[in-house]
Amino acid sequence: MYETTFIVNASLDDQQIEATIAKVVDTIEKNGGQIDALERMGRKRLAYAINKKNNGFYVSIEFLGHGGLIGQLERFIQLDENIIRHLTAVVDKKALESRRSSAAQVQLEKDQGGATQGSETEKKSS
Repeated sequence: MYETTFIVNASLDDQQIEATIAKVVDTIEKNGGQIDALERMGRKRLAYAINKKNNGFYVSIEFLGHGGLIGQLERFIQLDENIIRHLTAVVDKKALESRRSSAAQVQLEKDQGGATQGSETEKKSS
């Protein structure tokens, strides 16, 4: 499992940003990868200027693939002028399990919170 996080030039319009994201996803899938999660974190201010840009659109993709895929993905990203920074990392199995268990815990708390609020509303109306 790999995770690639990249920053797209935020001065582009939403359609161009989505097209850039679609190209990255397409590159992963064409080279034998399987997308597990895609998170659009949105426009954020950069910690420091990159190529005279102060804002970027952050995207994180988790995917399964072979080692050769990473080289092809890195080459594609480096050649794309709309992507101003990127980082690809191997996701450790322990980190992946921890992430999934914490996500399940958050979902469980949301589900229980909704049930608790509903019962409190019933008590108030009585």
